[in-house]
Amino acid sequence: MSVRVSGMVFAAVLGAAVQARADTLVVCTEGSPDFLNAALSTANTSFDVTEQTSDRLIGMEVGGSGLVPALAEGWSVSEDGLTYTFKLRRGVKWQSSVAFKPSREFNADDVLFTFNRMADKAAPFHGLDSAYPEFLELVEPAFKAIRKLDDHTVAIDLKQPYAPLLNALSMQPFSISSAEYADTMQRAGTPEQLDRSPIGTGPFQFVQYQRDSTVRFRAFPDYWGKAEGSPRAAKVDNLVFTVTPDPAIRYAKLRAGECQVARYPNPADLPSMRADPALRVQESPIAAISYISFRTDRKPTDDRRVREALSVSVDLESLVRAVYQGSGRPTAAMVPAALWGHDGTLKPRAYDPARAKQLLAEAGYPDGFETDLWAIPVARAYMPNGRRAAEMIQADWAKVGVKARIISYEWGEYLRRARNGEAAIPMLGGTWDYPDPSQMLLAWSCDARRTGRNTAMWCSEAYDDALLRANRISGQAERTKLFEQAQRAFHDEVPGLLFADVDAFAVSRSNVQGFKLHFLGGQPFGGVSLAQ
Repeated sequence: MSVRVSGMVFAAVLGAAVQARADTLVVCTEGSPDFLNAALSTANTSFDVTEQTSDRLIGMEVGGSGLVPALAEGWSVSEDGLTYTFKLRRGVKWQSSVAFKPSREFNADDVLFTFNRMADKAAPFHGLDSAYPEFLELVEPAFKAIRKLDDHTVAIDLKQPYAPLLNALSMQPFSISSAEYADTMQRAGTPEQLDRSPIGTGPFQFVQYQRDSTVRFRAFPDYWGKAEGSPRAAKVDNLVFTVTPDPAIRYAKLRAGECQVARYPNPADLPSMRADPALRVQESPIAAISYISFRTDRKPTDDRRVREALSVSVDLESLVRAVYQGSGRPTAAMVPAALWGHDGTLKPRAYDPARAKQLLAEAGYPDGFETDLWAIPVARAYMPNGRRAAEMIQADWAKVGVKARIISYEWGEYLRRARNGEAAIPMLGGTWDYPDPSQMLLAWSCDARRTGRNTAMWCSEAYDDALLRANRISGQAERTKLFEQAQRAFHDEVPGLLFADVDAFAVSRSNVQGFKLHFLGGQPFGGVSLAQ
């Protein structure tokens, strides 16, 4: 049974225009979530939703990268690195809805339900919506079992040591779901509501999703962190994400007071934003990757010479200058300079149309060929203007005889089609959700082909071996060397063309207090208030 969020409206439409009120924080976001449960997604638009509604065993400090206790108030690791034991927080209440009133507080049964749903193909909710891409790529190869030791203690057993585990568990896809809610919806014959109308323990409670328009939340008064002074506690009564794909319109809404925070501004607008006393600009270097990938299992890009030709025929310096407008720098390293493990010795291939023509002729395409080039439809820090980038690549390729048709879709549909393998040359990217190089690198592993994350369908023994060994040891110096080996394998085999190391920006109105740009995973809006 496959049930998707797309096209569903979960409550009565409250009106197309969102008017800002003192008790309502309105955020202009760049796209609709493809799912309302981040465990089913790889998109930050989904991570942003789950960040508000739910908690993980382990949290991350807002605006930083340090791990903090969340639903687990403490944890320990066995000497052999194979067992992680978590002591669960007591007194954590679940949210409720018209269809569900919890009869108990959070406990170990909820943790077991969440992890077994991801790991056990026989679990009732396992195949309801998705293949759990993050779990499959990040944790499944090492995961053995999860055990309940008592109502407030669980243990995760591993097949082999896995250095990034604690960091991975801090990301939104590992948020804990209510086992009681799942059971209630199953008995009611509406199991899909578990993901369509999420119930969590987070600072905000989900209210309504209207596709391509709004996601609405209200403060959860019984949030466990409220009494403890958590920086994630809600400080406004209502939170609204208003979906606004065009950065120019996000800027206009921000100036008009229709939203108080605008995500992913157009880099060209930053000078005027900084000059406006009514606005505040936040910026930070981020760990992100951006690229086009080449299908290595299809002609003509199954030939390495063709992939290199497509790469050297792109004037990367000009593209980055025009598209990123000072917010990015050309790169050839998969791990960005903002994150440890970056290989600074790798440099982008020089722009060389003559060599591109030579390589194409050697590969049997002296007159070039036709292909599809996909352009992401939303603005991201890692790609501020996908359409403009695609047009520049299209023009460069035309000079060497390659005719590219630019294709795009609404963001959720774009991701679905790309993961299903429909794109010959898709444009994609992502930001790291926790500070370990392995996360985004695993998306290019051989195993990632089955989840659709590896859109190049590339499989390199040298690359996989380096990643596997890096994640089985804990020493950062040794791990760095292995991550560098993986990056060199990518550079040598050219399964994709990397674009830029980037900075992230967000803009808020001057009356917004407590907002911190968070560059790992979903953006928290707990702790944000509006001055009167």
